[in-house]
Amino acid sequence: MSRPDKKRYIIAASKSWNIEAARSFIADSPDLQIKLITDKKALTYGEIKNFNPRYVFFLHWSWLIPQAIHRNYDCVVFHMTDLPFGRGGSPLQNLIERGIYKTKIAAIKAVRELDAGDILLKKSLTLEGSADEIFRRATKIIFTSMIPRIIKDEPVPVPQKGKVVRFKRRLPEQGTIARLSSLTKVYDYIRMLDAEGYPPAFMEVSGLRLEFFDAQKKKDYITAKVRLRIKDET
Repeated sequence: MSRPDKKRYIIAASKSWNIEAARSFIADSPDLQIKLITDKKALTYGEIKNFNPRYVFFLHWSWLIPQAIHRNYDCVVFHMTDLPFGRGGSPLQNLIERGIYKTKIAAIKAVRELDAGDILLKKSLTLEGSADEIFRRATKIIFTSMIPRIIKDEPVPVPQKGKVVRFKRRLPEQGTIARLSSLTKVYDYIRMLDAEGYPPAFMEVSGLRLEFFDAQKKKDYITAKVRLRIKDET
């Protein structure tokens, strides 16, 4: 295998906010050759080998990275917890549900074990606002600070240190607010699920399913948009 080309990079992204930011980053980086992959079927070892990138960056990539790729190329995953705390799925939702409103974005090497790779760098991230706003804030940090530094400095990855805490991927039915008694909890549930591709916070009443968006927390009440559906009995 030939030595990776330090002018070539691949960005693999699956959500609209990451794809938009990646395209802007590519347009603003005329000295680099950057390939954008948005379909998991296009992420093949043959595709990577032919392009021969220095790094492959993965943003909000929900699929497994083939071992042949991360064993032969430096693959960098961005994870929204202060690793090794918070390995696993649904990091944003798991953090907010625990009442954690400040975190780190960790840039780690992809390895076979989920979120267990060595760390290249970390950046602070606040968890205020809707999930969509948080994801966009994180994306801005990744493209304006983290990826440029990795490209420029090629930081040496260091092993994760500390107690490993694992998160479980949340299920759609866990988004119900019916049993919540705290306004803060209700607000957090609505906002932490308010983003593209996520099942919204909901409650079910008399055969109807009420789904909640755009929550705003006031002093002693919450406002939100509501979408009503017929309850799915299947």
